[in-house]
Amino acid sequence: MIAQISGTLAHKLPGEVIVDVGGVGYQIFIPLNVFYRLPEVGGAVSLYIHTHLREDALQLFGFRAAEEKQVFLLLNSVSGIGPKLAVNILSGIPAEELVEAVKDGDQLRLVSIPGVGKKLAERMIVELRDKFTTLQSRPSEAIPQNNDSQLVQDAVSALVNLGYRKAEVEKNVRDMIQTGKRTLEEVIKDVLRRMSR
Repeated sequence: MIAQISGTLAHKLPGEVIVDVGGVGYQIFIPLNVFYRLPEVGGAVSLYIHTHLREDALQLFGFRAAEEKQVFLLLNSVSGIGPKLAVNILSGIPAEELVEAVKDGDQLRLVSIPGVGKKLAERMIVELRDKFTTLQSRPSEAIPQNNDSQLVQDAVSALVNLGYRKAEVEKNVRDMIQTGKRTLEEVIKDVLRRMSR
């Protein structure tokens, strides 16, 4: 079983990447929050991997942190949630927020995730609440202070992929960074909030 892959990022799209390891390209499915934290194509990347074997396919699912992979595996244990839906759920909510929502029994927050209906949200709370209480919650990754240009690039790329105009997005992203927002997640959330007014 493949548990981790380190290599060169050969190709990236929202939802999947190809990582070149010694001349072999591995297609890996990823949640959107992993996509937003990837380096540019050609950069070094290391992902924790879940290998999913079906009768007709071998699929790899990748995560930046071991905790994300653990949450993904626990999601997979819920009846009615397969690996593709688990990735979609983690694209709609960061792993640590999902853990908190399940532990708090916050059904409204869970139903707001694309692909999660009322019954599935109830099942997630019932089946995962006890399992999630044993997980350590982890603070969001802080972006180093000297990495503003990379933060701008990543945030602009993510927002343009969502359909916003580049010029408008760039100005808003730079404004947010000047207010002291240090993580990609904070910047994207606040820019989306500002642009939806």
